[in-house]
Amino acid sequence: MSEISAEQVAHLANLARIALTEEEIGHLTTELGQIMRSVEKVSEVAGPGVPATSHPIPMQNVFRDDIVGDDVLTAEQALAGAPERDGDRFTVSAILGEEQ
Repeated sequence: MSEISAEQVAHLANLARIALTEEEIGHLTTELGQIMRSVEKVSEVAGPGVPATSHPIPMQNVFRDDIVGDDVLTAEQALAGAPERDGDRFTVSAILGEEQ
């Protein structure tokens, strides 16, 4: 079982440019040690015969297929209420002072 030391936590904090007190280092050493032990327990049972999962419950797509219907808006109809437009496109203001 691999353990993490206070020195390793302090080194990681230094690499991440995070200032930690000795008390915080001690607390994080305990917490990270518990996380590492939990990961080791999972690794013990997650062998080659166990398929990887991204979600514990089987998921399915609940959206319908994207099919073009007869009641599709034309570009002119879609842009009719737009405050600004450029030809067949919506015009929006730049945000956060960035030029587009």
